[in-house]
Amino acid sequence: MTKSWQSWQLPRRTFLKGLGTAIALPMFDAMMPRAARASALAGGKPLPKRMAFVYVPNGANMADWTPKAVGSEFELPFVLEPLKANQKDLLVLSGLAHDKGRPNGDGAGDHARASATFLTGCQARKTAGKDIKVGISVDQVAAEKVGNQTRLPSLELGTDKARLAGNCDSGYSCAYSFNISWKGEATPMPPEVNPRLVFDRLFGNGEPGEMDEARIKRDRYRKSILDFALDDAKKLKAELGYTDRRKLDEYLTAVRELEQRIERANNFAVELPDYDRPKGVPRSYEEHLKLQFDLLALAFQTDTTRISSFIMAHDGSNRQYPFIGVRDGHHDLSHHGGDEEKKNKIAKINRFHATQFAYFIDKLKSIKEGEGTLLDNCMIVYGSGLGDGNRHNHDNLPVVLAGKGGGTIQTGRHVRLEKETPMANLFLSMLDRMGAPTERLGDSTGLLPQLS
Repeated sequence: MTKSWQSWQLPRRTFLKGLGTAIALPMFDAMMPRAARASALAGGKPLPKRMAFVYVPNGANMADWTPKAVGSEFELPFVLEPLKANQKDLLVLSGLAHDKGRPNGDGAGDHARASATFLTGCQARKTAGKDIKVGISVDQVAAEKVGNQTRLPSLELGTDKARLAGNCDSGYSCAYSFNISWKGEATPMPPEVNPRLVFDRLFGNGEPGEMDEARIKRDRYRKSILDFALDDAKKLKAELGYTDRRKLDEYLTAVRELEQRIERANNFAVELPDYDRPKGVPRSYEEHLKLQFDLLALAFQTDTTRISSFIMAHDGSNRQYPFIGVRDGHHDLSHHGGDEEKKNKIAKINRFHATQFAYFIDKLKSIKEGEGTLLDNCMIVYGSGLGDGNRHNHDNLPVVLAGKGGGTIQTGRHVRLEKETPMANLFLSMLDRMGAPTERLGDSTGLLPQLS
């Protein structure tokens, strides 16, 4: 007889195991303690909260980013229009600033400072040598406090292979330009750019040597990672109720489809001699972004981690976007000098990035969790460390916060904050909601009451 949640409980830390495989599972009804399930059925919020930070480079064309009206009655402008279907699930925050992204006596280097300061709120030491120093980033503060509750304390993703040395911006180390997550003042957390390696990190069992051996065997026999855990899945399925069996089938199908997409991308991998990208990365930048977003959604869905950062492109990036009709370099265009044609092209790039972010938000919202969706239990910051790329200003930053933070955030609004409100105040407020309260982060001055 199939067991029900009333008489049988599945441990939350349940994995499907096989050769080189440890597949975490999404939240099933059978995993919830009786009291928690009763609370959920009554409208309670016992589920874990997640936080992520998605970075886009070179600022934005703010006229096409900023809604004209404040409050709940506002229209999303051209750049943010792809998020319209989820407008009620997000906050557009105007007025946030990063004072420590400004020169403050250090001269040029705004792109490096923008990314280095984005999650730290600290002034980066101007150096192209080994003596880099900035500050601990908000994601790593959270990882230190609550990261022990998941298999991975945090997950760092990107599309540009991280650089940790060299001069990338007016005397600033490349470590500042290519990393937004910092475990310590001088310890960046380089993002993983290869979706295959991210997949293995999420679903491999982590035993030395076994992951590589299993991957070789899978490739040799063209088997899926799921085939090695199929017996475990069949045994588990027999123990689940109807709803959980359907959820398990849907989840395993999603994992298999994602693995197949990664495999196809790998078959068409390209190594660009003039662009520092690793083998195994999709030829298509759009597909690369979507794969990374899919993996992040799976990581949150399975509670493999609750904390992540994703740098969609490093600040100062001069990537071209011919697939949307923009063949000029992004960084070159950001120095538009008021030229309307260049500003329009910048807006198109901004809208492209927002479209990929909307894809991620749609994904989170499609995943049921408790009485709501996975997005309901998330706080996802999307934005840049620069305002207008032409002015290199670090005030009135383009920032969107998506997700309700477990019901603690009143979304569906455009909030215009007081000028020079530290971005770090937003981060303090998010840490509070993560159960990782912190007295101070970077140049923070207090919490943001406007979130609720």
